[in-house]
Amino acid sequence: MADTQQAASASPVPPGVTDPNYKPLPGRLGNLTVPQQHALDTFKKQLKEEGYFVEERMDDATLLRFLRARKFDVAKAKEMLVSAEQWRKEFGVEEIVKNFDFPEKALVDEYYPQYYHKTDKDGRPIYIERLGLLNIEGLYKATTQERQLKRLVWEYEKFINERLPACSKAVGHPVETSCTILDLHNVSLSNFYRVKDYVSRASSIGQDRYPECMGKFYIINAPWAFSAVWVIIKPWLDEVTVAKIDILGGSYKDVLSKQIDAENLPEVFGGKCSCPGGCSLSDAGPWNPNDELKGKIGKSE
Repeated sequence: MADTQQAASASPVPPGVTDPNYKPLPGRLGNLTVPQQHALDTFKKQLKEEGYFVEERMDDATLLRFLRARKFDVAKAKEMLVSAEQWRKEFGVEEIVKNFDFPEKALVDEYYPQYYHKTDKDGRPIYIERLGLLNIEGLYKATTQERQLKRLVWEYEKFINERLPACSKAVGHPVETSCTILDLHNVSLSNFYRVKDYVSRASSIGQDRYPECMGKFYIINAPWAFSAVWVIIKPWLDEVTVAKIDILGGSYKDVLSKQIDAENLPEVFGGKCSCPGGCSLSDAGPWNPNDELKGKIGKSE
């Protein structure tokens, strides 16, 4: 099967694939058209010639994320990547990766749970956010918006550099995206309006700095008033992102069960997982095989 895929593609399947049934999605390594491969080669060549190429961070899979985000328009992809590189310097991403610590994590978890937890049936890391539990007063006594954004970037970097590689190794093929659950149970519109600046900035970081990382996105327990929130959120998202979002009401369990094994889904969403100390603080997953209950954000040991 791998030979057939390679013959039909302008690029070979990436090394390390052990899953015999792996079929790369279009625009990925192992499933590139001749024009797409040419765009990748041109993109890399221009980045090197213009001094923007960073060997340790810009492998072909990463460059393809930027190309897919701009429909393989090399000029637009380069503009996006160069802007992301400038943002990394201004935001201090390398310093965040090396030194950021978030000792208030457990306290913040009480007021606004946001966490990675195990994987879906496609091997993707599951990211869960419970906006309906947001307590704005408690949240901003425990932390600040800027620290929340630094935590977000720290998590994105761990997602790219640790979670995805670990998940890829576990399933035997490249895993490049996440499966997100946004829970709106008992969401307060007044609270949302008070954090919409943070949500807007967080959405921008995800789309513009870490493109093509969203695989599945489920909005569950969407109340009747969610349409007012969606009117605000939707313009922040590009068409490709919007197309990946499933907006569900309270009858979401059958849909989630098709994508996520019960053992990997927290009980609160109808699954069977109940991590000691709480799923939201466990950091359980293939990226944490020796200490699945470790929840601290800080330097890797």
